[in-house]
Amino acid sequence: MLKHVILVSCICIHVLSFAQLKYPDTKTISHQDEYHGITVEDPYQWLEDDTSASTEAWVVEQNKVTFSYLEQIPYRNQLSNRIKELTNYPRIASFTKAGNALIYARNEGLQNQPVWYIKDQVSGIENILINPNSMDPTGTTSVGIIGISKNKQFAAFSFSQSGSDWNVIRVMDLKSRSWMSDELKWVKFSGAAWLEDGFFYSRYPQPAEGKEYSAATEYHSIYYHKLGTLQDKDILIYSDAEQPRHYHNVSLTDDKKYLILYKSTGTDGFETYYHNISEGLEKVEFKVLFKGFAHKNSVIGHYNNKFYVHTDIGAPNYRVIAITPGDSNTKNWKEIVPEQKSVMESAVFAGGKLVVKYLENASSKLQVYGMDGAAIQAIPLEGIVTADILYSDAEDEELIYQFTSFTLPQKINIFNLSKQYGQTFFQPSLLFNPADYVVEQKWFASKDGTQIPMFLIHRKSIVKDGNNPVYLYGYGGFNISTEPRFSPSYLSLLEQGVVIAIVNLRGGGEFGEEWHQAGMLMKKQNVFDDFIAAAEYLITERYTSNEKLAIAGRSNGGLLVGACMTQRPDLFKVALPGVGVLDMLKYQDFTVGWGWVPEYGSSKQSPEMFKYLYGYSPYHQLKKGTSYPATLVTTGDHDDRVVPAHSFKFAARLQAYHQGNQPVLIRIDTQAGHGAGKPVSKQIAEVADMYAFMLWNMGIQTLIQPSLWNPERGHIPKTEEK
Repeated sequence: MLKHVILVSCICIHVLSFAQLKYPDTKTISHQDEYHGITVEDPYQWLEDDTSASTEAWVVEQNKVTFSYLEQIPYRNQLSNRIKELTNYPRIASFTKAGNALIYARNEGLQNQPVWYIKDQVSGIENILINPNSMDPTGTTSVGIIGISKNKQFAAFSFSQSGSDWNVIRVMDLKSRSWMSDELKWVKFSGAAWLEDGFFYSRYPQPAEGKEYSAATEYHSIYYHKLGTLQDKDILIYSDAEQPRHYHNVSLTDDKKYLILYKSTGTDGFETYYHNISEGLEKVEFKVLFKGFAHKNSVIGHYNNKFYVHTDIGAPNYRVIAITPGDSNTKNWKEIVPEQKSVMESAVFAGGKLVVKYLENASSKLQVYGMDGAAIQAIPLEGIVTADILYSDAEDEELIYQFTSFTLPQKINIFNLSKQYGQTFFQPSLLFNPADYVVEQKWFASKDGTQIPMFLIHRKSIVKDGNNPVYLYGYGGFNISTEPRFSPSYLSLLEQGVVIAIVNLRGGGEFGEEWHQAGMLMKKQNVFDDFIAAAEYLITERYTSNEKLAIAGRSNGGLLVGACMTQRPDLFKVALPGVGVLDMLKYQDFTVGWGWVPEYGSSKQSPEMFKYLYGYSPYHQLKKGTSYPATLVTTGDHDDRVVPAHSFKFAARLQAYHQGNQPVLIRIDTQAGHGAGKPVSKQIAEVADMYAFMLWNMGIQTLIQPSLWNPERGHIPKTEEK
């Protein structure tokens, strides 16, 4: 990977005279790729080799120019300090239970990584389990919990360094608070499904040295690891030599009777299989439950000799059905909870009941049903929020869930399903006055007439005079819903009079599978049209003008920004594409990129798909002599999901083709990946630079001086015995 880069400023640039900005010279090397008889030039192909000396040197020079520019924005440090101030409040990153013990990861405010704690519900005593910050002074090692043994004694934790998708699994004895000898490597996209004195997990073969972060990954396989043994003794449960690029994941039903296998070609539909544990693990032969990749069928659990399944078969908004193992006759399926107008995002067993999460106009609802599908009660939430079930168990009457909104920090409740009573376990004190702000949901027509919703968050005192700065954010893909969530960094913009606009684009999951499919494959242009229409709506309704309009997105959202700024460079003042998929012809050739083919299609698939992808690929659609928005591309040198080559190549060509005074820069974070596990200090630094760049290029010369409304810190109260 790229070596540590010392970010120094050695080029003096007067920020008020963008014409003086001199970009590093980026060499071009003749390189052609052929797609269905058509030759495509790729002169920056050499930047795909992220370990080469020439690429490393290019990164150093780009960062010199970028940070020289950013350092001259007069309020950059002021904005960074304010975001730091707003971020300094306690919050919980993960939560589960092990018997009577609560296990959670809490960040006191500015810790680079959350610290893992265990708290006895009866005694109320809290102890530290793992402190990643003391293990790694760089703050780039993140820790997650991926499975707890049925006897509640052992927990499997995953360790990731520098934001990589690669994980190492280690096991802790929760009673003694000591580490076992187990250490499992080359793990990606895996949980730990415990059975007796071991667990099932997914891993890849060890990659070639030097290609760990860029080479395509193959042979995602299922293993069983017995506690206390070496990894090379693990039992291979399932692998597919004929389909090396399929993903394979397993889970166990709550009663530990069935092992469930999910087999997918990528990020869309998947096949579902099952194995009766009583038949042993010596030679596992999975039986088909659902064949084909057109649908999504998740086994919720096993009850009364039936699989309860969350499915979109015959229900694009999803439903719950019951199937008898071994009975393949679809006529014998029993519908437990029918499809509704609202999207059924998920369903879990909890305390002998079903708890279902719905999404209604991008806001969460939680509903409790009996195992026969009879509605029992709604779990109380507060307004337009996003709710997440943090912990549930078929035999445990306690359900733990959280909810949050744009103006409500995280609130965690423990709800007793039998007593139908809940209490708040955690809620930080507010760092601002929510009464100062308004959350609106507006609907507008996209290019084809489809009505699209958008959340607008702004000060109550806003004047619609066309002069408000707007930060327009979107994602629009992979059936992922963009829901209301609290962001302390957004507060730093709201205080400056910025309108935050969050669009629920097609391609997401806000309105079910039909909404998703309307923005994938050869309908991907709908997503860009929706985003462009959102921008035009904001201008037409005089929230802003194109001189005060910024667009932002990450990953698939980075693709969104890249596509929109190349299709309508006149519409936006600032573009902030983060860790974006920007080369749509080659994305499938790197790491896990092939897994996105069900969503995007592939340039190798057919001449028609090649032509469609080429037609919106941001890297290929940059045009010479075009004036593009002020652009700050962001990426991380350890991103092994959307490899940094996407951003490198896009930035190089953008700088070569751009004709205008607006700066077009790339900020390359070192020891950072796609985003997960990123240290808080790096998160603050990156977002402060993005916002400072945005505001400065909107012509904002000075910042408003805000003050904290309520600086009291949150706390975790003692959980009362029930």
